Amino acid sequence: MGEVRLAQPGDVPAVSLALGRAFADDPVASYIFPAERERVERLDRFFRVQLRHNYLPRGEVYTVCDGVAAAMWMPPSPLAPRTRDVLAHLRLVPLLGRQFLATRELSIALASRHPAERHYYLGTIGADPSCQRRGIGSALLAPVLGRCDAQGLPAYLECSKRENIAFYGRHGFAVTGEVTAPAGGPLLWLMWREPARG
Repeated sequence: MGEVRLAQPGDVPAVSLALGRAFADDPVASYIFPAERERVERLDRFFRVQLRHNYLPRGEVYTVCDGVAAAMWMPPSPLAPRTRDVLAHLRLVPLLGRQFLATRELSIALASRHPAERHYYLGTIGADPSCQRRGIGSALLAPVLGRCDAQGLPAYLECSKRENIAFYGRHGFAVTGEVTAPAGGPLLWLMWREPARG
């Protein structure tokens, strides 16, 4: 597995590809990118933009030495996005194709349910399928969840796979609500974690 560390810009190619592979069978990824043959490549491109123009400049990304897994976090008060980062996200529009409007509606629905209370937000966590179920996910969560406990701050995420609810539950998260993607899309579970009391 290697040591958990903060990702750097040079990690983006390995991390984005690992996340693309990790989410190849994810219900939301399948909804946004329905063409199975192109899904990993499109997810790779999607995560490159998210890493370079959202999470690395504004949040924190934890990875392991070979970039086979990552956790992408936003802090309680993230910096405002830079103009160049906003413009870079426009490149995602053609990538989404016919699913652009449904993806936008889902984003709006999730944003409307996003808690107003100060918290750390886990935007994405994933590992290349060849490295899953080896404790990497727990190791990637540890730095920020430890900080949440030390600072007395909660954490929040949206879970897109029913079988992952138990994993997050072992780390103190509980389901607080659900959102269904538009046009018969998948269900997402909203999960909240109160800080552990010493």
